[in-house]
Amino acid sequence: MPLEFELTKSDSGSGARLGRLHTARGEVETPTFMPVGTQAAVKGVSPEQVEATGARILLANAYHLHLKPGADIIAAAGGLHAFMGWPHAIITDSGGYQVFSLPKHEVSEEGVRFRWESQGEAVTLTPESALAIQQKLGADVMMAFDECVPFPCPYPQARTAMERTLRWAARCKDAWTSPNQALFGIVQGSTFEDLRRASAEGTAALDLPGIAVGGLSVGEGLETMQEVLGYTMPHLPMDRARYLMGVGLPEDILAAVEAGVDMMDCIIPTKYARNGTLFTQVGRIRVTNREYRRDKFPPDTNCRCYTCTHYSRAYLHHLFDADEIFGQTLATIHNLAFYGTLMADIRQAIQQDRFSVFKRDFLDKYSREGKKRKVVG
Repeated sequence: MPLEFELTKSDSGSGARLGRLHTARGEVETPTFMPVGTQAAVKGVSPEQVEATGARILLANAYHLHLKPGADIIAAAGGLHAFMGWPHAIITDSGGYQVFSLPKHEVSEEGVRFRWESQGEAVTLTPESALAIQQKLGADVMMAFDECVPFPCPYPQARTAMERTLRWAARCKDAWTSPNQALFGIVQGSTFEDLRRASAEGTAALDLPGIAVGGLSVGEGLETMQEVLGYTMPHLPMDRARYLMGVGLPEDILAAVEAGVDMMDCIIPTKYARNGTLFTQVGRIRVTNREYRRDKFPPDTNCRCYTCTHYSRAYLHHLFDADEIFGQTLATIHNLAFYGTLMADIRQAIQQDRFSVFKRDFLDKYSREGKKRKVVG
C-alpha cells in the first residue's frame, strides 16, 4: 500500500489511540493535526516555518488548485510537493465540499454540474474526474468524491446523499490507478445514527487504506459532534487510519481523539492568527486589544516557538495596529506551534495511558483561565 497505518497503543480509559502513518515521504505520528494549505501554501508562512512547528502532513484543496493554476501545470512542475516545496506528506480533498457550497449546483448520479467561480464555465465534476485531478496533483492521500449535505438536513435527503456517496466511493476506487497514492472513503449520514452506521460499514467494506468522517463541524456544535462520533467510530476498522474532516478548536480535537480519531485538519489556527487571536495554554487572547499595548510577556509564557522566544505581546499588538503583515506571520507560527504541542502532549498522554486525565486538566485550565482577558504571566 502507498500508505499504511500502524496502531501502536490504545488508551484504556477512552477510545484514544496512538499510531503511525507510514508514507512514501516519511512517518507521521498520530493523533495528528494537519495545517491547511488551500492554495498550495499555508497562508503567511514558509514550508520551513510550518515544518518547525512539528507538522509532517498538510492538506491542500483540489478544487481550488484545479481552478488555479490547474492540475496539469502542477503535474508538469513535478507534482504538488515540488511545486510548493513541501517534502513531507500531503492530503488533498476531492473538492466536494467546495462544489456543494456553491449557490447553484445540480446533483445527478453522474456527478455535480456547476460553474467554475472564476471563468464561469459550466462543468460536471464526477467521482472519476475528481480522482483524476488529485492523481495529477500527486498527493499522498486522496479523498473520494462525496455528496455533502447541510446542517440540519431532512432524513430523506441525508439518506439519498449517503447512499450516493457510497456508490461514488466505489467508482473512485475503480478509477484509482496510481500505486503511489492512497485513497480514503468518506462517511456521511448527517446526524442520523442508522445512516452513519450504514455509511461506516459500507465504506469499510471497500477496504481502502483509510476512512474519513465528513459532514461534521458544519454548525452542529460540540455536543452533537461527540454524539455522532460516538455511534460512528465503533463501525470503522481498527487497523485503518481515521480522519475527521474540518476540526477544529482545541476542545473539538480532544473530543475527536477521545472517540478514536487519528487525523484532523482545520483553517482555524491560521485564520484566527490573521485576526490577531492567539491560542495559549490558558485560553485564547486577542493581541489586538489595547490592554496588550505595553505587555512585555511573550504571547504564551509556556511556549517555546520562534514567536514566543523572540517577541512580546506588545510587539505583536504594534504590528497588527500598524497593519504590518509580519504580525500575521508571527501569530500563525505561534498558533501552529500551539497545535503541534497540543498533539504531542496528547500522544504522550495516550502513551502513558492517562488521556482522560490530560483532557480534563487541559480543558479546566484552558476554559477557566481563558475567560480572563489577559494571560497570567
